This record gives sequence, structure tokens and C-alpha cells, in this order.
Amino acid sequence: MPGCSATAKPLLPPGALLGTSMGLGHLLREPTLPTPSETRRVPLAIIGGGIGGLSAGWKLAKSGFKDFLIVEMEAAVGGNSRSGRNEVSAYPLAAHYLPLPTREATAVRELLAELGVLQGDPRAERPRYDERFLCAMPQERLYRNGWWQDGLLPQIGVGAAEREQYHRFYALMEAFKRRRDAGRHAFALPMERSSRAPDLLALDKLTMRDWLLGQGLDSPHLHWYVDYACRDDYGTRSGEVSAWAGIHYFACRSGEALEASGDTVLTSPGGNAWLAEGLAQSIKSRAGDCLLTGAMAYRVAEENGRVLVDLWLPAEKRALRLEAEQLIWAAPLFLVPHVFVGQDKLKAAARSYSHAPWLVANLTLSRLPEERAGAQMAWDNVLYDSPGLGYVVATHQQMRMRPGATVLTYYHALTAMTAQQGRAVLQGTTREEWAEQILAELERPHPDIRQITKRLEIFRNGHAMVRPLPGSIWGEARRLFAADYPQLRFAHADVSGFSLFEEAQYRGVLSAERTLSRFGLSFTTSLR
Repeated sequence: MPGCSATAKPLLPPGALLGTSMGLGHLLREPTLPTPSETRRVPLAIIGGGIGGLSAGWKLAKSGFKDFLIVEMEAAVGGNSRSGRNEVSAYPLAAHYLPLPTREATAVRELLAELGVLQGDPRAERPRYDERFLCAMPQERLYRNGWWQDGLLPQIGVGAAEREQYHRFYALMEAFKRRRDAGRHAFALPMERSSRAPDLLALDKLTMRDWLLGQGLDSPHLHWYVDYACRDDYGTRSGEVSAWAGIHYFACRSGEALEASGDTVLTSPGGNAWLAEGLAQSIKSRAGDCLLTGAMAYRVAEENGRVLVDLWLPAEKRALRLEAEQLIWAAPLFLVPHVFVGQDKLKAAARSYSHAPWLVANLTLSRLPEERAGAQMAWDNVLYDSPGLGYVVATHQQMRMRPGATVLTYYHALTAMTAQQGRAVLQGTTREEWAEQILAELERPHPDIRQITKRLEIFRNGHAMVRPLPGSIWGEARRLFAADYPQLRFAHADVSGFSLFEEAQYRGVLSAERTLSRFGLSFTTSLR
């Protein structure tokens, strides 16, 4: 009888196909939205409730300024720091960790101290962190040739010549870490603190792959490792990533902690959602209810010394106009050409940006999966030569105390095609097709993954992060968005050229401080 064969595959687990509001966003392509029937006056409008917009609101509220409104298109704030939750655990829908903040990341340390995660003086050389947020060991492992190894750089079966290239690569990265130019780190986090030395800026004109080859580094395993890092952080292959951005990934992380090594990361079951939630709660406690969700900005114009922002409220089927003295645009830059009236230079600059499409899947398991030989389950688990980027374990922090059901969060940047093609694939592929591909991939290290997966949800983001292509980091387009205009400033991670929490927060706080200055208000900076 059908279904009785001992070799038949189990039925696909149930689940949902989720994602950002693509249908709503695509309305911007058609000039069909109505003229607003109501106007609301507000001193400051912040468009975008991701980390940039929330960080701007956080700094404003801490400085005693409450007359602002944060507008978010989605039903919830957080952007790439949102999470889901079920009966087993919270789990990430995008970003899942924060490196230990560097000494330059003063605003990050200030926030962590407010949230109680950094304990004591946020300006201490080696702060103490709440151990519940320090990623438990083992932190990462790699599956290759039927074996799990510790760490992500391939080790087993790698010859002496390639190992020598490993050492040379790390020596080069260490030299970049140590380098100072006029008191600046060569590669700092946030990136605005980085050196402007001409030889370093010239790296932005090369791809990371070409730079490696120019150093005589042609090891296939090293190239896989660097390519993986670029796909993981930038959603883009090393042959397309700016060498400056590629080196920045390895050379900027100089965070320190009293009780943890510098490569430790801060994480929680829901990924970085705790940071977004902390920002939102801090704003509410100081400034009250200043958030409008489910509202899409579809027109921005400057008229008679005011900034007019037209919003579409789909749940109410009506349009609302905000009349503001100042505007902080904290939404992705690819929206600028569709929304802004005039501003031809900014529109042209925005069109030069490219954004990577991503897929995140959350698999709820009845128990931990069967393991192949080698290193034990880690927080971050990567498969060599795989289309995906591996998975993180939502319950890793509690695994030793409460083994059992868990959630695996699987990541896949669609890098095997152009970004536009990737978005088409995201939109046109069914949940069942994605589920089959993901389970087939994870069966390599976990033969029983189908049997123990009780639910599998797919989350799609067609414009998940800006791609740091050659010329994009230190080019004219990014300079235009980093500027301070009389009534306008930009506060998205796109302004830094790559999508990191530290960059989004820096841009948000900087925009808030510039806005406070425009209003003639005093404040204590969080950026020094």
C-alpha cells in the first residue's frame, strides 16, 4: 500500500511561508496610492523601525527629546533583528549575534550597559558581560567529508603548503588589526572610525578574491573559508565583495571582555531581537508611544520649509500625511528612487546600490538530531561546499541543562545568481520546494532530520542587506548619504555600505545627534 514502504520519505513537516511585506512594498512601483485625507504635524519623522531608526529614537529620548514619530512598514519593529517564538524556543528571523563591542563602539557599550548585559563601566578596557549572553562553547564547527571538526577553516587532510597559506593569511589580518594611522585603527567598527590611508582606501577598488590572489594566496580551502565569510556577513561571494569590506570582516573585531576571549559573541535564542526589543522599550519608557507600525512611506517631498511624508495605512485603507520640520530616513536606500520627489543626485546614488536576497528557515525538532563523527554540536554549524550557510541552535545556551526539543535556524544567501534573479527565485519558489532542498542538505550530517522535524517555516527577505561591491565603501554615492542636510539625514546601515548592528546603530545615533543640533538642543554625545 502507498506510504507503507520502509524506504519511503516521511511527509514534509507543516509550516508557513513568511517574509517581509513584499506585496506592500511593490505598490511603490505603481503610482496608484491616493492623496492623503489627513495631515499630522510632528517636529521629527523617523522612517524605518529597524536598528537605525530605533537607535535614533533611543538617543533622542535619552536626550530628553520626545516629539518624534517612528514609522515602520512591517507589523513589528526590529528590521533584521526580529525573531519568532514557539512552544520550544524563541528563534531568529535574521541576525543572530553581536561581536564583543570594540572600544570605538561607544554607543553599543552604552546600550549594553543600559540593558544590563555589560556590567560596570562601559568604557572599561575589558568590561564584564552577563554570562547568559556570552555564547556557550563550543561556538562553531565545520562538516566536511563525513566528519565534524572544530572551527570553520578546513583542517583535516590539508597539506603543509596550504597550511602555510593559512598562517600567512592570519598574519596579514593580524597586521591590519595592529595598524594605526593618525591614531585610527586601519579597520574599525563602526567603519567611520577607520583609517583613511590611501593604500587602504585603494583596497575598495579590488575584489576580495583578487586581493587574496595578489598576495599569492590561492589555497582552495582558504578561498572557500573567505568566500563563506563574505556570503555569511554580506550575502555576496568573495569574487564580488570589495577587498576593503572583506578585510574589514577579519580585521575589525577587537572587542575585549573580562571573562571571555575576543572572538566570543553575544547571542540569545532569538538572535539579535533582544537588542531591538531593548531599544524599543527604552524609547517607550522615556518618550511614551511614538511608534506607528503597518505604515508605508510612499512619497517624501520638501515644500515651504517643511518635509511632507505620505504614508499608506493598508489596514485602514487610507493615506496619512506627516508634516515635519526634520526627517530621518532609516529605511533601506533602495526605496529612495521610488519615494523621494526631486533629489535627483540621491536617487542616482541609491540606484548604484545592490541588495542581497536571503532565506532563513526555522526547523523545530522533537530532539537533537543524530550526529556523524567528530566534534560535538556547536552553536554555529557549517557544511563545507554547501549552498546554504549552515545553522545555529536556538537552545544552545541551555542545551547542557535542558537537552531535548530545539529549533535550528538555517541561513541561505542566494549568491549563485544575480540579486535580481535571487529575488525572483525567492518569490517564485514554494515552501514545499524550499523545505525539500533544506532537508536534503541537512541530511548529509543528520540522517534523521526528516523524521524529527515537526515544523519548518521559511522567512524570505528580497533586499536583506546591502552588498559591499568594489567602489561602494569609499565612493561618491555613499558620501552623499552620509552627509548632514538641513532637513534630512540617513540612518540605515546602508549608509555604512554593509549590514551590521554596529553600523545601523552608529548611523541612527549620529542622525539623532545631528538632528538635536539642528533643533538647537544640547546633549552629551554617545559617539566618543
